[in-house]
Amino acid sequence: MNWRGSGQSVLEMPFTGHEFRQIFEEAFSLLDELLNLPPDYKILFLQGGAYGQFAFIPMNLLRSKKKADYVITGHWSNRAASEARKYATINVVTDNSDKGHTTLPPLESWTLDPSAAYCHITTNETSDGVQFHELPDTGVVPLVADTTSDFLTKPINISRFGALYASAQKNIGPAGLTIVIVRKDLLDNASPITPNVFDFGFLAANNSKVNTPPTWAIYIAGLVFKWILSQGGLGEMAKRNRAKANHVYEAIDGSEFYHCPVETNCRSTVNVVFSLPTKALEQEFLVQAQVRGLLNLAGHAAKGGIRASLYNAVSADAVNALIEFMNEFAAANKNRAMPHQF
Repeated sequence: MNWRGSGQSVLEMPFTGHEFRQIFEEAFSLLDELLNLPPDYKILFLQGGAYGQFAFIPMNLLRSKKKADYVITGHWSNRAASEARKYATINVVTDNSDKGHTTLPPLESWTLDPSAAYCHITTNETSDGVQFHELPDTGVVPLVADTTSDFLTKPINISRFGALYASAQKNIGPAGLTIVIVRKDLLDNASPITPNVFDFGFLAANNSKVNTPPTWAIYIAGLVFKWILSQGGLGEMAKRNRAKANHVYEAIDGSEFYHCPVETNCRSTVNVVFSLPTKALEQEFLVQAQVRGLLNLAGHAAKGGIRASLYNAVSADAVNALIEFMNEFAAANKNRAMPHQF
């Protein structure tokens, strides 16, 4: 409410003042430290969410080319490709739709285009529970990734990417901030139709302050970056998140009542999706879970079912409470389920 004796809340201070400049620069510095950012990359603090980047990526990264590769592994990568079609010819490298987005097609089956401007992936599909645990090698074609839901959940080798982006509301802070990290040689190539406020080169030259940045979201993000570093960094986050996810998957796989459709080698450590024998039981599960204080467990509207999102802020105690409830619910309703209903 009174930032360092200035008489101003962070919510009201102007972004042009020296008080916010301190907050802004500290957030940049902390994220740089967290990521061990190579010197040939630039961090941008933007707005517009990951969905905005579905358009701004082709606007900025097509350069003089007309084509881009897109890897379809679930709901969000499909949305990204659909938006990009407004600006480029899209080559679908691979598409796991025929398997219900429950697996990742092997790299040898991909049809990469060596003349593409970039190859886009979604590292973790929040709706489908599918995650890349190893990054694909796209050769000379820059790899671009929507990392929204698993950003800062584990170490990441930035040098493998031409660009990556993440909106804040999963592991970074409140909605409003979108982080974009771009290799510097890919800057200054924006299409003429790109608004200045989303021109990566123009933003980089103006330190992400082309317009008023989301000041409060940046302040909170800086606090989160500091907290992650104090907990041991991204290696520690990865260790905790693997343990949480493994615990939930063990509860699912050890039960005849719950079912996870995702193949084990690409199951997400962030979004665990599963179903119950009937839709009616799923609705009862959600109602009773809420009574127990277990919230936001409904699957994405595009998929249905149940989804446990295990972002960094979710504690091991919360996961234990979920599993305890799952076991109790299964025991109480086992006579209402038949194994063949899955």
